[in-house]
Amino acid sequence: MRPARACWIVLTYRGDPVARPLRPLLRLTRHDGRRETFVLPGPVLGAAQWLGYLPADCAGLELATDRRSGFVLERVGLRASAQVLAECLRKRPLRAVAAVFNALRRDERRFRDILRGSCGVTPVDRYATWARARERAETAPVPEAPVLRLILPAAPGKSEAVAATLDSVRAQSFTAWTLVLAATEPDTAHQLPDARLTRRTWSETASLGSLAGRADAVVLLQAGDRLDPDALAILARARLDAPEPELVYADAVIDGAPATPRLKPDWSPDLARVSAYPGTPILYAGALLRRLAVVPLGEADTLPLRLLLEAAAEVATDRVAHVPRVLARQAGPDSVEADRHAALLTHHLAERGAPARVATNAGGFDLLWPLPAPAPLVSVIIPSRDRLDLIRRSSDDVLNATAYPALELVIVDNGSTDPAVLAHYEILRRDLRVTIHAAPGPFNFSALINAGVAVSRGAVVILLNNDVAVLREDWLEALVRQACRPEVGAVGAKLLYGDGTLQHAGVVVGLGGRAGHILRRRPADTAGHLGRLHVAHEVSAVTAACLAVERHKFDAVGGLDVETFAVDFNDVDFCLRLGAAGYQTIWTPRAVLAHLESTSRGPAVGPARARFEAEAEAFVARWRDTIRHDPFYHPGLSLTTFGEDLE
Repeated sequence: MRPARACWIVLTYRGDPVARPLRPLLRLTRHDGRRETFVLPGPVLGAAQWLGYLPADCAGLELATDRRSGFVLERVGLRASAQVLAECLRKRPLRAVAAVFNALRRDERRFRDILRGSCGVTPVDRYATWARARERAETAPVPEAPVLRLILPAAPGKSEAVAATLDSVRAQSFTAWTLVLAATEPDTAHQLPDARLTRRTWSETASLGSLAGRADAVVLLQAGDRLDPDALAILARARLDAPEPELVYADAVIDGAPATPRLKPDWSPDLARVSAYPGTPILYAGALLRRLAVVPLGEADTLPLRLLLEAAAEVATDRVAHVPRVLARQAGPDSVEADRHAALLTHHLAERGAPARVATNAGGFDLLWPLPAPAPLVSVIIPSRDRLDLIRRSSDDVLNATAYPALELVIVDNGSTDPAVLAHYEILRRDLRVTIHAAPGPFNFSALINAGVAVSRGAVVILLNNDVAVLREDWLEALVRQACRPEVGAVGAKLLYGDGTLQHAGVVVGLGGRAGHILRRRPADTAGHLGRLHVAHEVSAVTAACLAVERHKFDAVGGLDVETFAVDFNDVDFCLRLGAAGYQTIWTPRAVLAHLESTSRGPAVGPARARFEAEAEAFVARWRDTIRHDPFYHPGLSLTTFGEDLE
C-alpha cells in the first residue's frame, strides 16, 4: 500500500465474544523500514471499528489476529485528512486547532493522536450512538447443551419487570432451558404459557438447591433483565469452552438518559466483594454450583450478592469466564443498597472467619485488611542524586510525617556532588533509621532499587521516588495492610499531581500501545468506571514511584530487571512477573501521596529517547499478549486516550 498522500483508514470487523479476547494488532511499515504497531479495540458488541492514520510513506499494513477470535474483516474505508479534521472541528474545535498547529510543526505523532482521540474515540455518555454502529447478531451455531436452569425471583410490585424478563427469555435463540419463577408472595398475575416455565413459592429457609434441582448449570436473573436474543446461547457456549468455567458473567447496559454501559473487567474478587460488579445474568455450574446449592435463599433481592460472595471465596480464577459483550439491558444497577451490602459482606466475612473487615470510606465502604502484630519492619528505598529540595522533602516526610511504628529509610545515592545534599546526608545519618548507600555510575533505576533492597532489613519494602510527598500520615500502613496478604504481590498508591489531579490510579497494560496510567489529570475524587477508584481493586500493574511488596516476593521473581529495563517499564514488568508467579497486584485509594513525575530526571530526548524506545520494544516483545488484553481493562475501552472512553 503506497498512498500518494497521507490519509485515514477505517476498519470494521467482527469477532466471537466467547473467544480469548486478544485485541487485533495492526503493523504499519514505512518506506525506510520503520515499523509501528497499533492495538485495535475488541469487537465487544459483535463488531468493532478503528480509525487509523496512513502517512504518505506507508509501504504496507499487516493485521495480526488470534486464530480463535473468529475475526472477519467486514469493511475497509479511506478518509481524507481534511474530512477527519473537519469532524474534529465540529466535535472539539480547540483540539482541531492543536492538530493543525502540530501538522505545521511536522509533529506527525501529535497530529495523529489528537485527531484519533477526537474522532476515533467516543465518551461513555454517548454509548447508544457508539453501540448502534457495532451491534451484530450472533453468527456461531446455537449449542444444544448444556440444559440451563434459569431462576427468576419475583417480588410484589414487579409484575411489569418480571413480564419483560420472561418475554426476553422466551425470545432466546438457545432453547435448552427451563425457568423457575420463584414468587415471594402468591402470584397469579403471570400466565406461564410455555411448558418450560414453572412457578414456585419463595421460601427463605429453603436452599438454592431446591430451585436448581439437578441442573448442572444455573443462570440467576433479576426482574427487569431484558436479555439479548443470543444471551443464553453465548453463556452456554462460554460454559462449554475449555476449561469449562464454573462462573460466567457478561456486560450489561443500564437504561436511562443517557444509557450507561457496565463494561466489566475479568475476574476481580476484591472488586466483586465490595461492588458486586458481575451482576446478572450470571451462570453458576459444576462443582461450584454444588457447593452453592446449600446457600439459604433468604431475602430474594439479596440472593445474587450472597451467592457472589460465596463464589468469590470458593472459585479459582481459572474457572471464571467473563464474556466481554452486553447481554442484558436493565432498569437500574442490579445491586442492593450500600448499607445492606456492607452488612451482608460483614456477615459473610465473619461466617468465613476472614481476617478483613468492612470499613467506610469517602465513596462508601471497602475492605480493611489486618496489620500484622507486631507491625513488620518496612524498608523505604529512595534512589536519589543531588536535588536537595526533593530528597529533603521526601526523607523528612518518611521519617516525620508517617504514622508507622517500624520503618527504616534507605537512600541509594547515585553519585551526588552537591555539597548541600552531602551535608544533608550527614544530618540524616544521625537518625538510626537511616542508611545512605552509595551507588555511583550511570543512572539505572532497576539497579539502584535492587541495591537498596539488598542492603535493607525490612520484611516489606517500599519503592519510593525522591519526588514523592506524603499527604496522609497513614499511607504506609495502608500499603502494608495489603502487601502482607499472602495472595498479593505489588501494591500501589493513589498519587496526585501538584495541582491535586490524579497522576496514578493504576497502570493499564496496552495504553498508548505499551502501558500507561489511567485517568491522568482527572479530579482526585473521580470514581472511575464501575466506581473502582473508590475501593482497592485488582490491576495489572502499579508504578514504582510508590510500590509496596514483601521482600520474599520481591526476591522470588528476582527484583527489577536490571539488564532489560534500566529506566522505564521496570515497574510494569515487575508486576507482570509477580502476576505470572500467581500474585495479585492491588491499587488502593487509602494511600495518598503527591508525585511530581520524573522531576529529577526531566523528559527523555536524544540518546535517552533512543534508550526509551529500545526498552519499550523489549517490553512489547515480552508482554505482547497482555498488551492485547489487560484482564482488568475492558477490550471495548480505548487505549488511545486515558479516560476510559469507548473505541
